[in-house]
Order: sequence, then C-alpha cells, then structure tokens
Amino acid sequence: MQSQATSRILMIRPVRFGFNAETAESNAFQDIKLAAQTKDVAQEDARREFDEMARQLQAVGVDVMVYDDTTEPYTPDSIFPNNWVSLHASGTVVLYPMQAENRRLERRPDIINDLAERFHVAKVVDLTHFEQEGKFLEGTGSMVLDRMNKVAFACLSPRTHPEVLAEFSRQTGYRIVPFRAADADGKAVYHTNVLMCIADTFAVVCLSAITDPDERLMVRQELERLNKRIIDISLEQMASFAGNMLMVLTQKGQKLLVMSTRAHASLTAKQIDLLDDYATLVHFDLPIIEGNGGGSARCMMAEVHLPLR
Repeated sequence: MQSQATSRILMIRPVRFGFNAETAESNAFQDIKLAAQTKDVAQEDARREFDEMARQLQAVGVDVMVYDDTTEPYTPDSIFPNNWVSLHASGTVVLYPMQAENRRLERRPDIINDLAERFHVAKVVDLTHFEQEGKFLEGTGSMVLDRMNKVAFACLSPRTHPEVLAEFSRQTGYRIVPFRAADADGKAVYHTNVLMCIADTFAVVCLSAITDPDERLMVRQELERLNKRIIDISLEQMASFAGNMLMVLTQKGQKLLVMSTRAHASLTAKQIDLLDDYATLVHFDLPIIEGNGGGSARCMMAEVHLPLR
C-alpha cells in the first residue's frame, strides 16, 4: 500500500507575489481590503513568510526542494504549485488545467525535467487541453487524495469539472467522491483542500460546508469506510484555513501536521488534543500569503511521491 505522506516537498519561492484579480471572483478567501493595504509590501512580506516556513520545515527534517519563481511571465500565485502538478508513487506526473489564464503560466517543464534527474518519471498525464473547453481541475486543490486507498474527494466548483475528474480517474485509477459545498455566505467553496485534509488514520473536514444532507452523509460514510477518524471543523474554522492542512513526514519518519498559525489558533483545545495524538502540530504565520492569495500552508506544498532513481 502506498504511503499517505512523504518527507519530500516541492515549494516555489515567489518573486512577484500579489493579489490575483483573475482568481478573486471564485475565491472568497482572498481579502481585497488587505490586498489594498499591503500592495506595496506583499511580495517582500510573502517571501519572508515563505522563507521562514521552508527554513523551519527543513530544520525539523523535511526534505524541502525550493525552486525560485521567474520574474517573467507574471505569475502572482506561483507560490501554490500543488494546483498545476501532482507527483505520484507510480512515477506518474499529472499536469492540470487551470481556470485563470495567468495561473496556466505557472507550469514549469524545467522543474519536471529537474525532478526527473533525481526521481523516476514513468509517464506524464497532461490534462491541460481541457482549458480549451473551459473545463478545469486544479490539482490537489480541487482534489484531496487518499493515496493509500486511491480515492479522490472532490468538491465540484467552477475550478473542478466532472469531466476532468473522470479523465483523471481513468488515467490514474483513483475512485472519485464528488460533492458540493458552500461557505457561511452560501458561496461555492472554490477548492476541496480548504475544507478537508486526509491523513493516514484521520481526516479533518468541515462537514457543515457540504450543503446536501445526502452528500454530507456520503462523505462521512466514505471516510469511515476508509477507517479515518473524523475531526469535524466549523464553517468559521474553515474560513480561518483550518481545513487547509497537510500531513508530511520528516526524513526519520516522524509525522507532522502542517498548517498556518491562523488555522491553529482557530482550533479548540479538544481538537488540538485529538490531532496531537496523530501527529506533531507545526504552524507558520502566513497572513500576507493567506489574505492576498486566498490559500494557506497546504497550498504551498506539492508532495513529491515519485520513487527515487
């Protein structure tokens, strides 16, 4: 059985980070007021937040592979690489169709080529042609993967299309669990990974965001069938990125649950105690990245499950 977590993480250091107007319509987590206040310092502060997170992860034993973004083309969201690529233990690399045109420019063949020198890449599944049809699937933002059981949970949205999900399933063998979700204001949740995190033996999920009672029950039952202990979070905690966590390993095999400080602060003492039974909680201060980018700690990490050469 494949491991759910890995000690190898790909991260992209930003060079022109900022509020992306092309993504704001479908991403309610972007804060336009904060963006206006921090416009002149967003890149500098985001790079500082990024560097501190990468440094601390490396210090505790995570193999963090940092690539610098390029100044051209303009890619304000390049700090979130998990949306354009996923890297699998089978040696498969999947490239994804992105809704925003300026996010499509984030795809970096040079990074894939560099990884192929260290890891075994058996095949590349390119789904980007769906962009021509206006159909999108934004990687492990759109899908939260149970890699151990090859099940993909997917919240349908303008960025997560059923046809692309079906093709991902056909190409990779993952079984799809689709559902719909909305935030406290009734706006569709743009990415699945802001409402749920799946680890080896537990799952953090905002069940109340799943609007249809039957779908909510289905998701709960699926997680229980996969033997995941469910830690339910509220809509308010989801809005603080408490669903945007990722379990990673140190090179010695220690389990870490990575999140932002804002997410950690939103958790109750009982939730922290529960999670602490499963992994060591680590959190990082990411206010500029979260407010301007509408994504948090999990979005900044693309897991490298590729086998070593």
